Amino acid sequence: MVRWVVELSEFDIRYEPRGPIKGQVYADFVVELSSTDAHQEEANFRWVLYVDGSSNQQGSGVGVILEGPNGLLIEQALRFAFKASNNQAEYEALIAGMLLAKEMGARSLVAKSDSLLVTGPVTGEYQATDPQMDAYLGYVQILKGYFAVFELVHVPREQNARANLLAKLASSGKGGRQRKVI
Repeated sequence: MVRWVVELSEFDIRYEPRGPIKGQVYADFVVELSSTDAHQEEANFRWVLYVDGSSNQQGSGVGVILEGPNGLLIEQALRFAFKASNNQAEYEALIAGMLLAKEMGARSLVAKSDSLLVTGPVTGEYQATDPQMDAYLGYVQILKGYFAVFELVHVPREQNARANLLAKLASSGKGGRQRKVI
């Protein structure tokens, strides 16, 4: 470098070394670009929720399956410490699944249920006539507001078999966590 300075000085050209370039600035820029794409990709990802409720002589419970980005799969079997009708269990399943999706940071959610008594009122096809079911419906409507995109789809029981098995497991008393009414 010194040799070049001497040679260039003959022609009235002065060499001024460039100031240090902070490598961290470039590293931060690359990280910022890549994380923005990852966040944007995750924000556009549609989470899929399968729910089913079950009630019998042994008890009540729900099965919840949430599929997220990067192969994330969460399965829950929740047993209730309170008596619930089958319709109440179906709504409880949807609510538990929506709360789980919200907790996981889902912004776009497709929920799938085999219960017309839940999907009909939520989508507006049917009207809830029972005051208790109307209260459940109101809570579901509030939870819908937490998602940028929310869709509830009725599916045949065969397409909801895993959630159905989890719900039956929970209501049989052989597995799952207990959940009390708050």
